[in-house]
Amino acid sequence: MPKKIIKRMMPDHNSIKNHKHLSIFGELLHNPNLWHLNRRSVAKAFAVGLFFAFVPVPFQMILAAGIAIIVHANLPLSIALVWITNPLTMPAIFYFCYLVGTWILGVPEQDFAFEASWQWVLDSLSTIGPSFFLGCAVLSVLFSIIGYFGIQALWRHSVVKEWGKRQLRNKQPSD
Repeated sequence: MPKKIIKRMMPDHNSIKNHKHLSIFGELLHNPNLWHLNRRSVAKAFAVGLFFAFVPVPFQMILAAGIAIIVHANLPLSIALVWITNPLTMPAIFYFCYLVGTWILGVPEQDFAFEASWQWVLDSLSTIGPSFFLGCAVLSVLFSIIGYFGIQALWRHSVVKEWGKRQLRNKQPSD
């Protein structure tokens, strides 16, 4: 069942409530509905987390937490899913975003060498920026939708499967 799997992977409630960057949300973090695991809150959390995973800004966790609070999504899961884009996966994911953007715009790929400087970032905004940002926007919306409906379907499937098992157990004659 997805609930059991998700519950094992989720971070501790207290570590999130006490996180220094999330303290800006104050008492909002004490809403018990943000911590429950049900089909709707988990599906919303996947939508929020996957959306912000593809948004190329610093502090994605804070943005995801803010939206999770507004839409009553599961807060720990929303924050955890943002980490799909971590320092190890970010180059490949964002390069894929760039490729998707070039494909949509119909422009050729440009050769570039990444440099960890603000000047390189500013210079790149006019060259690879439009393709990159369009790719990020498209993939964030796409994966958000896929995550939402995928979890809804998976959750429903597992509930129907459990109901079937329960019905089989109830039909068996007891000795």
